[in-house]
Formats: sequence, structure tokens, C-alpha cells
Amino acid sequence: MKDGFIKVAAVTPKIKVADAHYNADKIIEGIDAATAKGAKIIVFPEMVISGYTCGDLLLQHTLIDASKTELKRIAEYTSDLDVLVFVGLPYYFRDKLYSVAAVLHRGLCIGMVPKTYIPNYSEFYEERYFTSGNASVLTTDFFGTGIPFGTHIIFESGETLPDLKIACEICEDAWVPAPPSIVHVIAGANLIVNLSASDEVIGKDEYRRRLVSQASGSRVCAYVYASAGAGESSQDLVFGGHDIIAENGSILAESKLFTEGVITADIDVERLMSERRRMNTFVENVYDDYVRIPFLINDTLVDINRHIPPLPFVPANDRERKYRCTEIADIQSIGLAKRLEHASLHNAIIGLSGGLDSTLALLVTVRAFDRLGLSRSGIHAVTMPGFGTTDRTYDNAVRLAKTLGCDLMEVDIKKSVAQHMSDIGADINVHDVTYENAQARERTQILMDIANRLSGLVIGTGDMSELALGWATYNGDHMSMYGVNAGVPKTLVRHLVAYFADETTKGNAADKPDNLDYVNRDDRGSMSEDVKQSELTIVLRDILDTPVSPELLPPENGNISQKTEDIVGPYELHDFFLYYMLRFGFSPSKIYRLACIAHKDSYEPETTLKWMKIFYKRFFAQQFKRSCLPDGPKVGTVAVSPRGDLRMPSDASAELWLEELERIRS
Repeated sequence: MKDGFIKVAAVTPKIKVADAHYNADKIIEGIDAATAKGAKIIVFPEMVISGYTCGDLLLQHTLIDASKTELKRIAEYTSDLDVLVFVGLPYYFRDKLYSVAAVLHRGLCIGMVPKTYIPNYSEFYEERYFTSGNASVLTTDFFGTGIPFGTHIIFESGETLPDLKIACEICEDAWVPAPPSIVHVIAGANLIVNLSASDEVIGKDEYRRRLVSQASGSRVCAYVYASAGAGESSQDLVFGGHDIIAENGSILAESKLFTEGVITADIDVERLMSERRRMNTFVENVYDDYVRIPFLINDTLVDINRHIPPLPFVPANDRERKYRCTEIADIQSIGLAKRLEHASLHNAIIGLSGGLDSTLALLVTVRAFDRLGLSRSGIHAVTMPGFGTTDRTYDNAVRLAKTLGCDLMEVDIKKSVAQHMSDIGADINVHDVTYENAQARERTQILMDIANRLSGLVIGTGDMSELALGWATYNGDHMSMYGVNAGVPKTLVRHLVAYFADETTKGNAADKPDNLDYVNRDDRGSMSEDVKQSELTIVLRDILDTPVSPELLPPENGNISQKTEDIVGPYELHDFFLYYMLRFGFSPSKIYRLACIAHKDSYEPETTLKWMKIFYKRFFAQQFKRSCLPDGPKVGTVAVSPRGDLRMPSDASAELWLEELERIRS
């Protein structure tokens, strides 16, 4: 399977209770419908051949024998199909009746997995008929062929997708305190299929949804749950055909209640294995009593239908995004508050440019000071206009600091930088990297010296995306005493600033996180709280509308001339590359494929490929800057701190990654 994807299906046919021949016809129709959608793994409900609600008819040889005969017919139907099919039926073995999942592949039944836990409560009195399966894998005769029979069986794909390992549990098995799937995944299974017959009562669908989602999450696996449909409804029970496909805690596909049919989803096996590799507490292959049965699926390109968010760091849902922003702001401010409290410091120094990053850093610092009950006059916002500073960013920096009630300091760096350039023999009229970095380093020197004078902490403003690309001046804006934005990607910085602007707009302190109002409680002067809140909203909105720029080159007609994304590329693409590279270790070709799907409406494939090459070149070349980062709070699962999150050598070669990119044809 290309890039680790495989399409799976859960199928609920409309059957007739106790009519095995009719049901087999419907199962075959379901196989056809699933394969037409590209499914390679197809799962049907428990006892779908006979019907689950047969009651004492399950004691009749006629029904048992017919179910076995129809299973053989269904198996033969798969002879020319590139699928693995799980289908349920009642099956006699060693004078006992079992509810089993029969596994069909290329015309054969290659294994049978019996149900482990047999319920005995009123509506499901299965102990009257069935025996519990056990771990010992024995051999049953299926029309002259020996078939493995037992719960400890894993079905393993061949060389086309060597990581795919499938195990099975049946209905009640999933609802008990220690489901068989726990042992299955420890033995290496990463796709669990459940053949179920679960009736509907009020609220059970939501519980079932959580059950499947949590099972896939806690076991770091994919989970396909196929449940009996309305055709099973009889006497006191009604069945809803509630089919669910989940992957690592997320629901990928789900049927509507009281419907029959097919649902499919694309399982990313490579992503699951990446998660397991990074979890040293996830121990595999400690059980050696499993029988491993091979099957072969042809190597075909899966048509990816799952949603791939273009901004993986940013929740698309408004409510989730607000919650995420609240949580991140808390993490940032609590981390900073701890550092200030530990060092017994009442002063913080921030270089305020009027851009997004320094704005977020200032808002977080305000939040930290309020948590500690410190006066905001101890926050020293330093604006340092240079050769590239525009009136717009300067004015916004000044307005922001004043509105928040912070101490504002202004240090014009043009004269000192010009002197420095002269001292080192550099031409001030040559706008090269020396010209740019001299300004950045001068600003950092000013901040550090002010911090020494005031016994304060220099707050770093650079974000994680800049650190990934090395878009920072070494020992310039690259350095601070605590970098509050170090774990926040650029695409999320914008939403965090917007979040603060939205909270301000409400004008009701009770609605704000931690009852945070944005007016200096020690020095409100003559300006009312409502006026200051309105002023803060205006300035934050204008900062959000300002192009991202380091402002190190002279303006053109008073406007920003140096736009970061024109140079290094769109941050929404770079953050996408960064997420899938560090979070899952995906190859460049897979990330490119995902990016082309996620950003198909925004960027042409050749544009995406161009910026991918830039990303990998910069990411590898700039690791030396990340190897000496100052402390900063980790806020998500992707981070670049050298103290555990990204232990990468500074001199690693990028050739393998770049060679793979060169083989891609956009």
C-alpha cells in the first residue's frame, strides 16, 4: 500500500433471521459494494450468515450446517478478489458451538477466531448456546482443509504493507474490563476488527462511539466495528447497524443509526507505527503463542478520502480552537510565572516590534504578571526603531505597551548600528546579511543590558516555525533568558493573538481566562476601562493585518519592503511539513502527497515542492541554532528543544531527504 495507507470497510447487510442462503447473497453484495469503494479489509457483523437473534434455532443442525456451507460459498467468491474478509457465523468445533469470525482470502477460509466473552444477561443469554474461545490455537477441519482456530491469531500482510497486522475480537469482548484486543496489540496487532451484534437502547450509541474511539486511542491502533442491522430486529430487541471506524482515538467514519450499507476509511498504518515507536512504554511481541497467518494484498495506490487539515497545529472548530488557545496561553504564562517566581524577579524586558510574535510574548507576560500579582509597570516593553522600522509597526508597538499599562522604553538603534558597521569596516549602504544581523544583535544587546540594570528577565519572542527554519539571527533575536513562544508554530501565533483580541472585545472580565482584564490595575489614569479595551482590540486587529517581517531593510514608500514569506515561503506550508516530519517521521514523498491534498485549493504542486526543498535545506542546515536554545515552555507534541524533543546532530546531512524530493515529479 502506497505511503502506508489501506482502505477498510465495515458492512451491515439487511439479512433475514435464520435464512443462511439469503444472507450469504447479501454478504456477497456487500463485498462487491466495499470493493467498488476500494476496500481491502472488509468486516461484517457477528453471526451475519445465520442471524444473531436465532435463539434456540442455533441448536438445530440444519442452521449450523447451512451456515458452514454458505461460508464456503462466500469464500469461493473471493477467489479473484484482492481482499481480506471477516464474516461471522455459528460454528461447531469439538462438540461445542462457538460464535466465530471466519477470515476469507483468495477463495479460502484461512482462520477462525472464536468469541472470548459470552454474555449471560437477559437480552443476550448466549451461554445457553455458545462456548468461550481460548488462546490455544488448534486446527479445525473445514471441508477437508485444516484451519487454525483460536483467539491468539494475527493476520499479517506481506511485503506490500509489512507493518499491517490484524487481530479480531467479537462484540462483548470489547465491553469487558480487559478486552482481548489489549493482548492482541501487545502481540503486535495494529488493526483490530470487531464483529458485533449490539442492540439499541437510549444513549447506547454514544457510549459505543466512545468505547471504540478510546480503544483505538489507548491501544494505538485502528479499529473497525461492524454491527448487526435492522434485519436482526426481533421480539424485544432492535438493532441499529451502528458501524464505526477509528484510528488512534479519532473517529474516521461512522454510519447513521438504523441504516444498512457500507462505510469506508483510509487507515494510515505508517502513522500508527510511528506513534508506537516513540512510546517506549508500548511494549510489543512479548507473547510468543500467537499464530501468524500471512495474506497478500496487491500494492495499489489508495485514493485518500480522509480529511487532511491544512493547518495541523490549528483546530478547525471554533470551540476547540478557543479551548486550545486558552490552554496554550495558560501553559506559556504559568511557565514564565514559575521562572520569575523562582528567580525572585519583578521585572521583565521585551523587545516590542509591533509584529505578531512580540505581541504574543507581551500578552503572555501580562498574563504571568497578573497571576503573580505583580505590577505591570515591571514589564518593560522596549521599542528599538531601526533602518527598516515603519510608522505602522512603531505606532502599534507604542499603543500596545501603553494600553496594557506596561513601561515603554524607546532606544533608536540606527546611530549605534551605523557606528558598529563603520568599526568593522562594513559599508552601511550595502544591505547584506551583515547589515541585517547587526541590527538584530544590537537589539539583543540592548535588551540584555537593560535586564542587567533592572535585575530583570529578557523574554524571547521567536516562535517554533522560525526556529525550525533558522529564521533568526544567531546570538541576536535567537537568544533570550526565557522564550515563551518557542513551542508555538507561526500559524498558531496568529490565532493566539486573535484569541486575545476576541477576549478583549467581550468587554466583560468574567468571560476572560483567569478574570484577566487588560487595564493596568495600578495606573488607569483618566482613560476608562472600556476605552482601553476598545483601543487594545483596534491595535491587535491591525497587528494581525500587518505582513510578517523582520523589518531589517529600509521601507519602500513607507511600507514594509521585506516580507518573510516571500523569502522563506508560506508558513502554513512550512508548519505542515514540520508537523508531519517531526510528529510522525513521514518521508518527504508522503508529506508532499498529503500537502498536495490538504492545500490543493491554495498552492499548485510545483509550488508546494519548491517550498518543501527550501524547508528541508534550511531545517538541516540550521540545527546548530536549535542546539543552544534557551528554556521555553513546551505546548504541544511537536517541539524543537534540544533537551529532549529534538536530539538532532548539528552536522547531519540532508542528502537522503533531498534526493527523495528530487525524484518527485509534481
